[in-house]
Amino acid sequence: MEIPLSRAYEPLRRFFAEFPYETNPGAIITCIHETSGIGKPVHAREFRRPDERISALRRRVVVAALFVLLCFGVLGARFYYLQVARYDYFHARAEGNRIAVLPVVPNRGTIYDRKGVLLARNYSSFTLEINPSRVDNLEATIDALAQVIKVDERDRKRFRRLLQDSKYFESVPLRTHLSDTEVARVVARGFRFPGVEVRARLFRDYPMGESAAHVVGYIGRINERDLQRIDEREETAKYRGTEYIGKSGLELSYESRLHGTTGIEQVEINAGGRAVRLMSRVPATPGYDLELSLDIGLQKAAEAALGERRGAVVAIEPETGGVLALASTPAFDPNLFVDGISVADWRALSDSPDHPLLNRAIYSTYPPGSTFKPFMALAGLESGKRDLTQQFGNQGVFTIFGLRFLDRKSRCQSQVDLHRSLVYSCNTYYYQLAHDLGIDTIARFMEPFGFGRRTGIDVPGEAGGVLPSPQWKRERFSRKEHQQWFGGETLSVGIGQGYNAYTPLQMANALATVLNGGAVFRPHVVKHVVNTQSGAREVIEPQPVARIPVREAHLKAVRQAMVDVAKIGTAARVFADARYEAGGKTGTAQVYSLRGQRYVEGQVTERLRDHSWFIGFAPAHDPKIAIAVVVENGGFGSQSAAPVARLVMDYYLLGKPIKGAATEGDEAAAAELEQ
Repeated sequence: MEIPLSRAYEPLRRFFAEFPYETNPGAIITCIHETSGIGKPVHAREFRRPDERISALRRRVVVAALFVLLCFGVLGARFYYLQVARYDYFHARAEGNRIAVLPVVPNRGTIYDRKGVLLARNYSSFTLEINPSRVDNLEATIDALAQVIKVDERDRKRFRRLLQDSKYFESVPLRTHLSDTEVARVVARGFRFPGVEVRARLFRDYPMGESAAHVVGYIGRINERDLQRIDEREETAKYRGTEYIGKSGLELSYESRLHGTTGIEQVEINAGGRAVRLMSRVPATPGYDLELSLDIGLQKAAEAALGERRGAVVAIEPETGGVLALASTPAFDPNLFVDGISVADWRALSDSPDHPLLNRAIYSTYPPGSTFKPFMALAGLESGKRDLTQQFGNQGVFTIFGLRFLDRKSRCQSQVDLHRSLVYSCNTYYYQLAHDLGIDTIARFMEPFGFGRRTGIDVPGEAGGVLPSPQWKRERFSRKEHQQWFGGETLSVGIGQGYNAYTPLQMANALATVLNGGAVFRPHVVKHVVNTQSGAREVIEPQPVARIPVREAHLKAVRQAMVDVAKIGTAARVFADARYEAGGKTGTAQVYSLRGQRYVEGQVTERLRDHSWFIGFAPAHDPKIAIAVVVENGGFGSQSAAPVARLVMDYYLLGKPIKGAATEGDEAAAAELEQ
């Protein structure tokens, strides 16, 4: 429907009629009409009514309101998520920023010998520490401190390394082991160094120095390899704040017992990272103490008896398997390693041709020589290849494969039985015995005594040794021509030469098994593990772990022959005036092949001379000590090793001191032993 023009502009006329100023409505309308190009009647849809404009406005308002409500809804949902759904998480984060959890390092357990003598202890010493959160310029502060006390480059490097691993609000040691004078200098100038303090800390000390160093071991600073092992054992929390860990000896093997459990301190800190107050504290649990079967007096006696020579002494209590002495010379001072060994000291130890870091008692393996013969004699008796009355007429010569083996000792020329073969160490007797037994029988008999395998002692670093057999040779050599077992090799095994290679510990433990009637103990150095809080004492392995079925008559015959070795045999001169009855067996172990030539000690380079061996026990009727001694390149067993064993036995049984082995309190111990 078309609307007349006059009606279309009627609203405008009414509008201008009410306008307060003087206007010409007709002219305005005409102008609008002409300029708009309207040349035809205007339709009603070209003009919106007021109610339509209001509806459009309302729609916009509704849309805007919905948008605002949506925004507030999203904001509210976010507030709910942060303050309700994730409350615990963000609360913990906030508390973490406000509360610092500091570790409380536990006291490390101490180590005592069987008589209560301290072998490893903790002592308090002053350290100079810097709290980085309270220091504006670390380098300037360190330079200023260096003007007060000595701070060398090594101290600076260690400080930077520790600083990287520490929290911003934790104190970091710059200097340790301050003297009283240095403490006084720092304290007197403390007002000049905010954030610098002197604190007392515990340090590890080994008062016996080199004595028993291989047994006790030492601790050192935790390195990357240690951290990896800690992570693998899932003990990271246990070592928080700890700088040291066991590196060798008992300090390493009993690390989990000695270390203890780390405690916790909750400290409130401000926005600057500074501690404000202590909120709570869970005390650390100290580590357990170790009481050893080791007798440090006997240990020192063994080391003094060896003197400057390279060698080892192992003394065992036969009834329990407890190790009385485990000496290895030369040795080292474990105190050098606690705070990090210097380059000069490390080179002196590592480059030494005598290898003082090597624990010869449990790691070095040697051919046992004639000390292997008592066990060969037992093998002959138990197998039925020999009896106690059997004699050989022409025992001075043994012929096989067209080769003649001679024994020039006069006592080994005729009427040699098992007893005489041991007392005078007749080689040809054992050539024949080894040939009769065969290598497989020898290997099967020797293996239960612990030859060629680790004893399981609680000191780390033990070697397994070699008990030779055809199977071992096939596994040992890759080339087929080297895998064949030859009869001549069996003969060498029979007299303790050839591929035989055992540690002094294995020899002492095998001898203790013979003395125990076939009962096998696992040798151990730790006797008790003591809970320092409750006082409870855990006993370490007092029972035998196995028993070898050997006839008592055969064991008695071998033991009696060893007693006669010390009375009338190869060690008679060494034990001639002993106030107790002892038994033993000397041995001489060849170091290199003679290739048919005669051995003359004076014509051979010192380090190519034969090793000297002795195994023994005393008193003969009720053995209290079983001992194995090896002196590297010491020559005949009666020449070097047997005298060492005699000195050690004298000390243990009679309290007789050895020059250079006296320690504080030894006189009282000697008097006690005499009584």
